[in-house]
Amino acid sequence: MRMRPNILTIAGFDPSGGAGYTSDIKTIEALKGYGLAVCTANTIQNDVTFKTCYWVDIEVIKDQISLLFDRFEITYVKIGIVQNWSVLDQIIDFLLKKNATIKIVLDPVLRSSSDFEFHTSSSLIANELLDSILDKIYLLTPNFIEIEKLFPNKTIEQTIAHISRKTNLFLKGGHREEAVGKDELYTVQGMHYVFNPKEKNLSEKHGSGCILSSAITTYLALGFPLLKACYRGKRYTEKLLKSNKSLLAYHR
Repeated sequence: MRMRPNILTIAGFDPSGGAGYTSDIKTIEALKGYGLAVCTANTIQNDVTFKTCYWVDIEVIKDQISLLFDRFEITYVKIGIVQNWSVLDQIIDFLLKKNATIKIVLDPVLRSSSDFEFHTSSSLIANELLDSILDKIYLLTPNFIEIEKLFPNKTIEQTIAHISRKTNLFLKGGHREEAVGKDELYTVQGMHYVFNPKEKNLSEKHGSGCILSSAITTYLALGFPLLKACYRGKRYTEKLLKSNKSLLAYHR
């Protein structure tokens, strides 16, 4: 029997199970990977309300990562909410120290689906670490709201061009003003691909961005090339968006 690939998610804990590493683990396991998790934040939330977030100390995060790498072979990592760009940069450097060839998928969660802000615009403008971070990851998966905040002094077109010179970019279309649900992949090789929605009767889901990014990471770990991993990740996410009418997806 073929062994499942180990996929590490570094993300927050959501008690509702809709987002964060609990959602990531559900996705990874459903797609035939084995999910490992490191907690970056303990959140006080459900699927409609986000009250606050208690950040995990960076040294605790490193200790969690280190012990997992002592035991498991890990070649793909998905990262969700992290306290700030400095902590994120430290986590990425630590991962690369453990495995210099590791591929990192970063879902830059800047706010929750219930509008809790994890980072302020001023901190994003002031932070000079983002370019360094982009050079070290394999794929960035922002939505339209997030990409506008990453480089607020640039237009979206300029931001896309800037990011895709450094890393692969999967731009999620759930928050588009037009053509809602149209996702786009921009590769460092200069290729551009469009993923139009196929499913109908979709309903909004808490944590859909977590599901998509962890699904793409899992498909990459299973050996699919980037384009196919993104295509399959989107299709899996669409199936969950139509799994029921509530804000919480049913994984199959």
